[in-house]
Amino acid sequence: MKKLLLLLSLPFMMMGCLDDDSLEMSNTKLGNFEACWRAVDEHYCFFEEKNIDWNKVHRAYEPYFRDSVKTLLDEFYLMGNMLANLRDGHVDLYAAFDVARYWKWSKDYPPNFDANLVDRFYLKDNQMIASGIRYQMLPDSVGYVRYASFASAVGESNLDYVLYLLRQAKGLIIDIRDNGGGALTNVPLIANRFCTEKQVYGYMKHKTGPGHNEFSEPKELYLEPEKNRVFWDASTQPVVVLTNRSVFSAANTFVAAMQSLDGTMTKDSLGVPHPKIVKVVGDSTGGGGGMPFETVLPVGWRLRMSACPILDRNKKQIEAGIAPDFRVEMDSLNAFNNHVDDIIEYARTYINNNTRKEYPPKKE
Repeated sequence: MKKLLLLLSLPFMMMGCLDDDSLEMSNTKLGNFEACWRAVDEHYCFFEEKNIDWNKVHRAYEPYFRDSVKTLLDEFYLMGNMLANLRDGHVDLYAAFDVARYWKWSKDYPPNFDANLVDRFYLKDNQMIASGIRYQMLPDSVGYVRYASFASAVGESNLDYVLYLLRQAKGLIIDIRDNGGGALTNVPLIANRFCTEKQVYGYMKHKTGPGHNEFSEPKELYLEPEKNRVFWDASTQPVVVLTNRSVFSAANTFVAAMQSLDGTMTKDSLGVPHPKIVKVVGDSTGGGGGMPFETVLPVGWRLRMSACPILDRNKKQIEAGIAPDFRVEMDSLNAFNNHVDDIIEYARTYINNNTRKEYPPKKE
């Protein structure tokens, strides 16, 4: 039996191991097909949610691998087509010459993000950078934070400085559009700065057997405030998370974590409780609500797939994506002609209309 890696998200970060015997099958076209099909059959976690008849897929593809496939390239791309039936951006097949993956989870939707526009007209040349975070105070005293990848390192001290230097803002925009994921550990690392007491933000289930519905009971995932760290009071200074269809995997989980904070109570300096305001603006996320698992086929190709489903605080699947609180589309003409990002502007207006941040009167 071969030991295999369980991955956190898009980067290859080791989390644990599962056993699989895919390598015990023969390195033939039919043997590789059977190893691939069986690995998915025993480990993939979203058959029921996506109404996929995996046995039907076997019946449809097996004759081609038995009789029609002639070359290694044909074998690889046919196997990629078979895996596309899962409709999952976490399913990848890696060979030395190519990667087969499902692109439609994001490519069939409007981009709703222009990195050049954000860099030139919002962050500008005087932007600040703290490890993987770029940030700026916008002219209307709204803080703007751009976090492009959960694979980018960010430390507790980085977050302290960012939140401290933006402490006078009316509210905070966290822009994670086009964030394809990364280290799941960065989700609570960042989201903890916006909570005031330990709370559940989601759940995870693990496969307990080869059956399609053999899972453990959901295990709680928590947010917990960090002691002696800079905290952001979202009941006074609203937080708006910007999303588009290319928010995936760990970034998708981060949206679920931040949504779990909306409406929770924080007491002000007089002991009066106020609800936190944490909203999501933009387009639905791309999903990717399963922690990936990896195995190796007899031919040496690596196969990755979703194996451990993550649920939100209401135990709802987030695999298909998370809808925003306010759906806003970018107008490409407005972006090109006026250098305006409609999603950022909506968030700024929302913060200006809902902030409780008070400023001392100006001296005459």
